[in-house]
Amino acid sequence: MGTYRLLALAVLVGTAAALQAINVATVEFEEGYTPLFGFDNIVRSADDRTVSLLLDRSTGSGFVSSSMYQHGFFSASIKLPSDYTAGVVVAFYVSNGDVFEKRHDELDFEFLGNIRGKPWRVQTNMYGNGSVSRGREERYVLPFDPTTEFHRYSILWTRAAVVFFVDDVPVREVRRSAAMAGDFPSKPMFLYATVWDASTWATSGGRYSVNYRYGPFVASFTDLALLGCRVDPIQMPSSGSAECTAVEDALLASDLAVMTLEKQQAMRRFREHNMVYSYCYDTLRYPVPFPECSVVDSERRRFKGNGHLRLALRRRHRPRPEARPGRPTRAADM
Repeated sequence: MGTYRLLALAVLVGTAAALQAINVATVEFEEGYTPLFGFDNIVRSADDRTVSLLLDRSTGSGFVSSSMYQHGFFSASIKLPSDYTAGVVVAFYVSNGDVFEKRHDELDFEFLGNIRGKPWRVQTNMYGNGSVSRGREERYVLPFDPTTEFHRYSILWTRAAVVFFVDDVPVREVRRSAAMAGDFPSKPMFLYATVWDASTWATSGGRYSVNYRYGPFVASFTDLALLGCRVDPIQMPSSGSAECTAVEDALLASDLAVMTLEKQQAMRRFREHNMVYSYCYDTLRYPVPFPECSVVDSERRRFKGNGHLRLALRRRHRPRPEARPGRPTRAADM
């Protein structure tokens, strides 16, 4: 393990220890979720508090919350597939694409598979009102091995802001502004968790495909948390109720939504050590930065015009030859 990786891990561990842990009630799978697809590839624990999703040659798999939520806090501890996982995407996200096909909202964690010996990358993204042509992607290198134990990933969504957390450390905050208009998610959403084959784009822009000789690929989820106002998708037009307003007011007033100085400092450190792409610095795609982008000159100089980090992060020594995977998957291997 390289010096930088040790330093980044120490920074994250020290940061997490300095912050107050996020404590919310968790639920059994049956209480809050239902299978979505790949039913034979969904394995639930005896106590119904852990669920594993499998991707094999036949199909991926996924589950979805039983209710929609008008704002809320959504969290899970996730252990990602191990070994060679190029092309495999594990997603944990909220969306309403099945209800609002042309004007859907979405908030994403996408774990973008990896080549053995390389660090995992996670992408966060946000869409509002069908704004799919204006992707707000940010990518980070995880400063730990997410395949050996569970790590917690959380999304806080209120009418004022969206915050993404890794192990209770905020890693991204998007504050709502009038200039964002409908690009800020505002309609009720379901929570989803999926694992699927994204060979065409996930790892090095599609250079490396899923190799099913290393499957099945297993992603496990536990400590499932759903906190927010449940909304009936059929009765949605009348669901902006006083009850939902009261629930969100309580959420906004809670420690979850208060961005303390300690949280701001922790977020800045994580981003300095781990962010490798930001749409705010991608002037090739977006010559004019989006209104929510806070362009910091010292940070901007670290990124190229395409939004990617100028210098690759030094993480670990190169793997021994025998630890490297074979060539990218051929059709015969699928």
